Amino acid sequence: MGSAAAAAAGMNESDKGQLFAAVVATPFGAVGIRVDAGVLRELVYLPPGFREKAPSDPLSVRAARQIEAYLARPDFRFDLPLAPVGTAFQQKVWAAIAAIPRGEVLTYGAIARRLRSAPRAVGQACGANWFPLIIPCHRVTAAGGLGGFSNHDEETGFHVGVKRWLLAHEGVGGY
Repeated sequence: MGSAAAAAAGMNESDKGQLFAAVVATPFGAVGIRVDAGVLRELVYLPPGFREKAPSDPLSVRAARQIEAYLARPDFRFDLPLAPVGTAFQQKVWAAIAAIPRGEVLTYGAIARRLRSAPRAVGQACGANWFPLIIPCHRVTAAGGLGGFSNHDEETGFHVGVKRWLLAHEGVGGY
């Protein structure tokens, strides 16, 4: 979970809106967009009822349009300048996740074996993803089921519901 997601957890809605250059409505809630110095800093899943916010600059306009394009067509490929974040290990995990095609999933264990690591470390890197949707960590599941999402593992909570929606949107059933 990125800095805006953590900060937003304890704020009221009007204060939360100031964190984002734009907020895009989605079928599962909303996505907050943070930009700075010509790069995307973070995307944040926001719960239902969060107010939309019109983009405030050219990059947030571009990001909002690309999110809307993905929501309309799950095969859409994002093309946005991303801030350089994460450890070397996290970047390896994120590259492996980014290579998972739409409509497919891999387990934390499968990615861990490819990287000669442990499933828990892969799960932690997934949870630290600053760019969900672009780096599709929703495509990574547990060996015995859905697994957690965005550092949340409650089976019926908002974040796991987002993961289920995204997988169904991309044609992956059974979760």
